[in-house]
Amino acid sequence: MINSMEGGGASAPIAAIAEVLRRCGAEIQVLALCWRDGRGIPALHAAGIPVEVRDGAEADHGSALKWLLARLRAIRPALIWTSLTRATLLGQLAGRRLGLPVVSWQHAAYLKPANRHLLRASHGLSALWVADSDAVADFTAEKLGVTPDRLISWPIFRADASAAPASPGTRQGRLRIGSLGRLHMVKGYDTLLLAASSLRALDIDFEIEIAGEGQERIALQAQASALGLDMVRFSGFHADPQTFLAGLDIYVQPSRSEGFCIAAHEAMQAGLPVIASAVGELARSVQPGITGELVPPGQPDILVIKLGLLLDDPARLARLGSEARRQTLARFGPDRFEAAGGAVLERLFSLGVLPAAGGVRAAPLFPVPEATMSSA
Repeated sequence: MINSMEGGGASAPIAAIAEVLRRCGAEIQVLALCWRDGRGIPALHAAGIPVEVRDGAEADHGSALKWLLARLRAIRPALIWTSLTRATLLGQLAGRRLGLPVVSWQHAAYLKPANRHLLRASHGLSALWVADSDAVADFTAEKLGVTPDRLISWPIFRADASAAPASPGTRQGRLRIGSLGRLHMVKGYDTLLLAASSLRALDIDFEIEIAGEGQERIALQAQASALGLDMVRFSGFHADPQTFLAGLDIYVQPSRSEGFCIAAHEAMQAGLPVIASAVGELARSVQPGITGELVPPGQPDILVIKLGLLLDDPARLARLGSEARRQTLARFGPDRFEAAGGAVLERLFSLGVLPAAGGVRAAPLFPVPEATMSSA
C-alpha cells in the first residue's frame, strides 16, 4: 500500500523489492490511494505486478479507508506492507480492523510535526518497521520510538554495474551540472538557482539542467528568469534517468531533507561527483573530497564555493566520480540488496508475523486470488 503512483520516489524501488519477495515465494499486489501523475505504473506493469489505483484525492481519508477495507477483504492478504505516512496510518487502521499484520516502510529522515506525532502514537500497530537506509533507521528509533527488535534496514537502491557511465570533465564545451527529482520545496532547487546566480561571477562556462516535474515548477522558472539564468533548463520528467545522468559532469542534490535519495545514488553509480546537502543517507554516502562534497542545506553561498572548486578543476571530476561509482556498486550491489530483503523476511518469521519457522518457505506469503490478479 502506497500513497500514490507518482514517478520516482517511494514507488521507484517497488519492482526490485517485489523481485526479491517473489523469489522467496511471495505474491504481490500494489494498492495506491491516488494517482498523482501515474508515472510509477508502467515499471510495475512491466515487472508483472498488479496495481490498483483508487480514483480519489490526497486528503479524503475516510473514503480511502473504506476503499482499502473493501479491497483487502477481497484480496485476503497474509500481510500488509505500507509505505509513506498516509498509507501507513490508514494501513494500520485497516490491519487492526481486519486482524492482519502490518509491516511499514519508513522513507524519510524528517517528518512534519503532525505526522511525526501521529506515527509515534501508532507505531505499535505495525509489527515491523523497515527503514530505507541506516540514517532513516536512526531517525525512526529516535523520533518514532520504535525499538530495535521491531526495526530493520533495507536500503531501497539496487546498484546496477551495467548502468550507462558518465564521462565527467572530459567533454569539450560547457560543463554540465544536473539534478533529478520532484520540483518541490524539500528538494532545495531554489538554493541551487541562487548559487547559480553567484557562480556566474567566477567566469566559468557551465549550464544546469533540472529534470523533474512538480508543484514548484512555475515558481522556480520565475525565479530563474528573475535572476537572468539563461543557462538553466527545466527539462521535465525523464523516464530514463540513466541516460540523463550519463550526460552530466557534476550532480547536485541541494535537498532540505532526504531519506535515502535514490537519484543521488544513481548519479554516483554513473560515476559522477556529487555535491549534496548533508541530510539523511547522503551524509553517509557522499565523502567530502573523495566522492564529492557535502554542504549545509539552504546555504547557497557554501554551495557556490564547492561548485566553483570542482568546476575550476575538470580533471578532478573523473577521479571523484570513479571512486563514487566504485563505492556505490560495492555498498548497494544486487547481492547485498537481496541479502537485506532476506533478513527482513527472517525477522518476520522470528517475530511470528509470518506462519513459518527456520527459513523462508516456498508457499506464497501474500496470496492473491487469481481473479483479482487477472483483473488488475
